[in-house]
Amino acid sequence: MLVALTTVACSSTNSSSTTTTSVGGSSSGSSSIPASAFSDHTGITSDSVNVTNVSTLTGGLFKGAAVGTQAYADYVNSTGGVNGRKVLVTSADDGFTGATNKQSTQNGISNGFALVGSFSLEDSYGGALLAQSPGIPDVSVTLDPATSKLPNVFNPQPSANGWEEGPLQYFKSKFPQDIDAVGSLVSSAAAAQPGWNGEKYAMEQVGYKIIYSPTFAITQTDFTQNVIEMKAAGVKMLFIDQMPENYASSVLRSLVQQNFHPVVVLGGAAYSNALVAASGGASAVNGDYLSQNQSLYQGQDSAAIAAVATFLHWVDVASPGFQPDLFTLYGWLSAELFAQGLKNAGSNPSRGSVLQALNKITTFDGNHIIPPANPVAKTLSNCYLLGQVVNGDFQRLDDPPVNSGTNGYRCDYSYVTPPGA
Repeated sequence: MLVALTTVACSSTNSSSTTTTSVGGSSSGSSSIPASAFSDHTGITSDSVNVTNVSTLTGGLFKGAAVGTQAYADYVNSTGGVNGRKVLVTSADDGFTGATNKQSTQNGISNGFALVGSFSLEDSYGGALLAQSPGIPDVSVTLDPATSKLPNVFNPQPSANGWEEGPLQYFKSKFPQDIDAVGSLVSSAAAAQPGWNGEKYAMEQVGYKIIYSPTFAITQTDFTQNVIEMKAAGVKMLFIDQMPENYASSVLRSLVQQNFHPVVVLGGAAYSNALVAASGGASAVNGDYLSQNQSLYQGQDSAAIAAVATFLHWVDVASPGFQPDLFTLYGWLSAELFAQGLKNAGSNPSRGSVLQALNKITTFDGNHIIPPANPVAKTLSNCYLLGQVVNGDFQRLDDPPVNSGTNGYRCDYSYVTPPGA
């Protein structure tokens, strides 16, 4: 039950830390803050700040978003909190329904100081309330385009309707004979379409020919028929870079069963320590490629990027034994960005002063756990990471060193956005 989640926004400049700066572009957000927000101290006391996370927890769907938000709260609280205030997280399950998402968002607006780390395919319902309440901070990864554009919404990895050209050029140079017969599988959820449209446009601009790209329902669990159809169509390269692990593993099992072996490119939602076992073992995944906008935060980069080890430790504290996923990282990053804004708002923060502080954070990379992003301008990055599964484990592939100027990310070519997107 998911959608395209591999894009990340960031400035094209390199960053070595999560610093705050004032640049052009922050003024429009600041000017939209209502005066009443500067005297609004809902949900905050001298020693605590209450934030609300509204995610789809039903069936464990996006449980990671709540776990990641709580994990960062536990981490920052262990250091004494933010300017002496403990971050208290109230987690709400929207049950994968718009009405509940709206109700839970309203509860957060009425009782909490801010919304933090939320993730839901139904976020447009809560977004309508945020549009009516511009003095309420929301620091979350949002999917709904209208919600993402709101000046009081700050996304640590802004979604957008486009795609990085770099990975496409890489695979084109590596497999020039295969780009004339490309397949993909796209979620039928409305929120998935903008991401796929952007990726498809970028592919076609680079010279890929897509010959198979059906949609699949969120209830689909068996992709055997799709694999049979792809094999019959002559697909040579398969991009399942917009599928989460549970869907991607089902596709990979079917590929093995049908003895069909195209070049496979996985994405950030499929990157999981559970993927290999769920796919039937290393032989089903070995050799597959990975393209994503995050570090290898499941642990492979923990020795090189300190933030990865910190993230994994505190996720285990928040939910012992929980296997983190992309949504866990989203929750962690959202809480980290919020905490930075809260800290910079001073000793007596209001909702308005936190919004003002967030509008000055124009470079954010979670201490290199992701490429640098600009949550204020909601701009997009050309930076990405390449990987490959070797002996059942994800490894970096042809990436620069982590101690390089780009902190281990490839930042070649450009980010491609379709006209009018």
